[in-house]
Amino acid sequence: MTLTDNTFSGEYSYSIDTKGRVNIPAKFRQALTAENDNTFVITRGMDRCVWVYPLTEWKFIESELRELSSLASIHRTFIRNTTRYATPVTYDKQGRIQITPSLVEFAGLKKSTLIIGMVNKIEIWNPDTLKKTEKKNLEIDSSDYDTLAEKIIL
Repeated sequence: MTLTDNTFSGEYSYSIDTKGRVNIPAKFRQALTAENDNTFVITRGMDRCVWVYPLTEWKFIESELRELSSLASIHRTFIRNTTRYATPVTYDKQGRIQITPSLVEFAGLKKSTLIIGMVNKIEIWNPDTLKKTEKKNLEIDSSDYDTLAEKIIL
């Protein structure tokens, strides 16, 4: 496995069709390792977008979720909110995946979408929602970014 396996970066504009199908960029499909069997797991993002994980990455997330206690209310709620909408999808010959109606509604996906690589996952956004989210994020204190940046070795 190389550093680029299951690694996604960049931004792409695609349309979602009336059946809820959207194209996964060829660059992202090529980064997907063979053990994923052309399969992603889609679910709700923490923001109003769709998260798209390679199957192997999702299995790792599931193993981490198993470590949480189902006796603790906050853990149960977090697990439920993370897994409830999780659906495996395999891309077709045109490189499209099917987004479930509940995820289309949650993310407010219309005709135009932005597909963004987020290192270990992909995000699918309504461009207007992303603009609003980015505007809100501009209010984050720049010292918080500095603290985070110090954790990354460049």
